[in-house]
Amino acid sequence: MVMSKNIAVIGATGSLGKPVAIALAASGFTVSALVRDLDKARAKLPAEINMIKGDIKNAADLLALMNGQDFLYINLNLKLDEKKNDWHAETDGLKTILAAAEKSKIKRIGFISSIVMRYQGMNTFNWWVFDMKQEAIKLIKASPLPYTIFYPSTFMENFEGNYRRGNSILLAGESKHKMYFIAAADFGKQVANSFERLRNENKEYDIQGLEAFTADEASLEFIKHYKKATLKISRAPLPLLRFIGKFVQRLNYAAHIIEAMNNYPEKFSAENTWRELGKPEITLKEFAENSK
Repeated sequence: MVMSKNIAVIGATGSLGKPVAIALAASGFTVSALVRDLDKARAKLPAEINMIKGDIKNAADLLALMNGQDFLYINLNLKLDEKKNDWHAETDGLKTILAAAEKSKIKRIGFISSIVMRYQGMNTFNWWVFDMKQEAIKLIKASPLPYTIFYPSTFMENFEGNYRRGNSILLAGESKHKMYFIAAADFGKQVANSFERLRNENKEYDIQGLEAFTADEASLEFIKHYKKATLKISRAPLPLLRFIGKFVQRLNYAAHIIEAMNNYPEKFSAENTWRELGKPEITLKEFAENSK
């Protein structure tokens, strides 16, 4: 067990960052989160999480966040309307974060990436977003600080966000391979366990859930067990999504990520993760039954 358990979290208010922050606090860590809007953050996060107002573009804010911290967990999001030559949190912001972490003598960094980005280069697929994600990994590895990088499969939380349009689950194209859907709450526990047990070594973990489904199979499972409304599957032709995406950046992003998820041949690769960080517990059925 570590003697001191102070951890700074960047991205704590999002759908994936919040369960991690909660799991860290439940494991006995003193959690400090960098937030842009204190009032909104207080409405989302439990009271035991310290909140520091700031922005990752501001080095002074990052230094204030990391003052007295032992560890740092980073969850950076790409805005769906970002373009290739824009400023990006996951690369430009990450450089500022890493510089502040090194100056603050952070003992270990945790960073969430993506398993599906490995589709880059398969079937002639080439997308600048996956290049950016690969560049982020290079930046983490080039840092002198010990790191843990997490590569999650598809999160069940997509059924509460990206897949959901009113009472419809929106799908596009043909989902050719099964994905090991993971609940963010289970991932949060694995992140907390990683900071408990790891010291100076660098580690990378594939994050996968108990069951594998295609997008269609997962949607039917979620619909079957969802209790708060009657849901149905709606479909959009992927070629149409690609065409409209030439004019609407958010749909351009959607078309690319759906193409990658539909075609990435994901295999189970989380044996070591389960052995070292704990086995997930939440099934898609249980997630759907308790979903908002």
